[in-house]
Amino acid sequence: MRNFLETDRLVLRAFTEADTDRLLALDGDPDVMRFINGGRPVDREAIAAHTVPMVLRAYPCLGGRGYWAAQEKVTGTFLGWFEFRPLFEHSPAVVELGYRLNQAAWGSGYATEGSRALIHKGFTDLGVERVTANTMAVNTRSRRVMEKAGLTFVRSFTGDWPEVIEGSEHGDVVYELTRPDWQRRRQEPTVP
Repeated sequence: MRNFLETDRLVLRAFTEADTDRLLALDGDPDVMRFINGGRPVDREAIAAHTVPMVLRAYPCLGGRGYWAAQEKVTGTFLGWFEFRPLFEHSPAVVELGYRLNQAAWGSGYATEGSRALIHKGFTDLGVERVTANTMAVNTRSRRVMEKAGLTFVRSFTGDWPEVIEGSEHGDVVYELTRPDWQRRRQEPTVP
């Protein structure tokens, strides 16, 4: 199986149906699902019917898939997944960045490392013009990853979600990074 992307510590590869149990363990953790559905574990039937088809879906405009299994490079341990998929079916111009990692991977910089690598690949190889990301306003860890990956806050909004989960009364936030902003930041001298 060919890897999509490698960093110093991560391998991002295409999902296969053999990843079903890994996805079940990830989405079965109430802490992982806290800001997704209020912490309800997802069952095998939902993983098979929804999650697996989602992560296997190809996006021809990107030349591949939009979800990537994340593994620790040295050990091969499954850490979770990254999303980098087009918002508009036939154009790579605007992509959504997302990530969902096992609790054991939290606080280790993997989400930032993978996000930065995907952003770089998107702007240099995939024809991406803008990267967006969103989360609940109260999800401070995810917001911090977005900021460390170079995205900036754009706006807050309150959606009409089918279920209310703790913290949803504060709304959601949108972050983004455009290709010109990314290029400009790469050219700015670093201050010691």
